[in-house]
Amino acid sequence: SGINAEYGGATEEVFVSIVTFLSSVFMIFGGAIPYLPQYLQMKEENSSEGFSIQVCFVLLMANILRIAFWFGKFYETPLLVQSGVMIVTMLIMLELCIRLKKEHPLTSTTRRSFTEGESIVHKFEDFDINFFWRWSSFGDYLKCLLTIILGIAALTYLLVESSGYVETIGTLSLMTESTLALPQLLQNYRTGTTQGMSVKMVMLWFLGDSFKTLYFLARAAPLQFLLCGSVQTLVDILILYQVVSYKEVEARNK
Repeated sequence: SGINAEYGGATEEVFVSIVTFLSSVFMIFGGAIPYLPQYLQMKEENSSEGFSIQVCFVLLMANILRIAFWFGKFYETPLLVQSGVMIVTMLIMLELCIRLKKEHPLTSTTRRSFTEGESIVHKFEDFDINFFWRWSSFGDYLKCLLTIILGIAALTYLLVESSGYVETIGTLSLMTESTLALPQLLQNYRTGTTQGMSVKMVMLWFLGDSFKTLYFLARAAPLQFLLCGSVQTLVDILILYQVVSYKEVEARNK
């Protein structure tokens, strides 16, 4: 019986280790999965018109801030690695969007700089607020991100001992991430269509945000976590409503 108990304990320990490992892997890569169908759809259609690149900006900022937060308040390593994975994912999405706008300028309805015969090139160093995050070259987005990273790194180096600063960047990261789908909602509203946007991406957003919100509720997480999760889920629902309502309008107009 002693041998059986020891064997059972070892088996349980192995099972827990496997579940913990798989949970960590999902935590690291799970956030990037929703963007795979959008990436594939853009590649297939040779157009990025339906996807808001502001989503990339929101997630890049949220994860840069979260990494800075780690230096002041250590948290689980998988969450830190997840931030790195999300930054790489958003850069891949952004690069494809900018490349498609250049390769297929006649499909662009949102950028005058990509219309036929337009020779204006917008650069980061122009410091034109009207074209912030609407530059002509992927390199300009990298310059912007490098400037932001250096600025946050300098502040964090100077103020890492300040609990007020550390808690502020942690809260800002959480609040920024909670608005990630808002640019997509606004773009759909402005254009009056969801064509080019991956519905699978939004469905995966909704499933992930719903699970996260219920998890926060069950774990009695701090109120700000619950509020941010609720906001994300609400925006996901509004986008899915846009998908249905805009398709009905398009069907009636045919």
